[in-house]
Amino acid sequence: MFSRWLRRLLLAVLGAVALSACSKPAEVRPALWLVEGPGGQKAWLFGTIHALSEPVNWRSGAVEQALEESDRLVLEVARIEDDAGTAKAFASLASSPGLPPLEQRLPPELRDDLAEALKADGIKPGALDGYESWAAALVLQQAAAQNSKSDADNGIDRALARDYGKPIEEFEGAAAQLAIFDRLPEAAQRTLLSASLEGQDSFKAEVRRLAQAWAKADLATIERETDQDLLRDPVLRDALLVGRNRAWTDRLDTMLKAGGHPFVAVGTAHLVGKDGLPAMLSARGYKVTRLQ
Repeated sequence: MFSRWLRRLLLAVLGAVALSACSKPAEVRPALWLVEGPGGQKAWLFGTIHALSEPVNWRSGAVEQALEESDRLVLEVARIEDDAGTAKAFASLASSPGLPPLEQRLPPELRDDLAEALKADGIKPGALDGYESWAAALVLQQAAAQNSKSDADNGIDRALARDYGKPIEEFEGAAAQLAIFDRLPEAAQRTLLSASLEGQDSFKAEVRRLAQAWAKADLATIERETDQDLLRDPVLRDALLVGRNRAWTDRLDTMLKAGGHPFVAVGTAHLVGKDGLPAMLSARGYKVTRLQ
């Protein structure tokens, strides 16, 4: 069960999901909140997906009005379409000399799964041995996502970045986001590596289920799925989810107190539950209202 949660967390970070194919863009209504402060401060929180198998129609009237009233767009990574820059940042962090072979960093029962995953993804045996454990985990998870037919060009954050005509800011940027993984202790990195291989046969069904929950703003399902066994690894939980949410809340609080009206678009996993942005902002005295 814990491995299922870690795969969901990796999906939240990588954003690899798929919706059923359709002849015209499906209408979806992802979660949207309005944040208001006592001094007239205003912001919006919008749950995104970074990759989809098909384009979708997510521009509801509530979203369009929020975009019109906002004065800036805030993404996890502002230069979301700079794939070359992201690859360069990854390459600068991913490798280290003197690492043991990747299979030796896995429990014996997962070594055959590694060989099968490498073959299925077209990766030569030993090609990932020079990668740190977190980097190998992301490579394997991303390859599985690509095999599920997800396409980043259909991602909501990319569409927002392309169409938004006002300033775009970021919470982290690609290099800082990847550095979060790079700073993980080796034990946590190996947990991620193991999780990237467990349950590969259920990957497509899992991302499809999560995509459907995102599309209809089924926050109860997203929260339930995300919360399962969170406490089993507090290091990963704090580094990849809660700690980032705290830092983002600090940034938003500063923006709002300075008079900004940001439209914040981040993965929906960062917006649910007691450790989500709506709850953290509410705890600081802001009024947070669900719009859709």
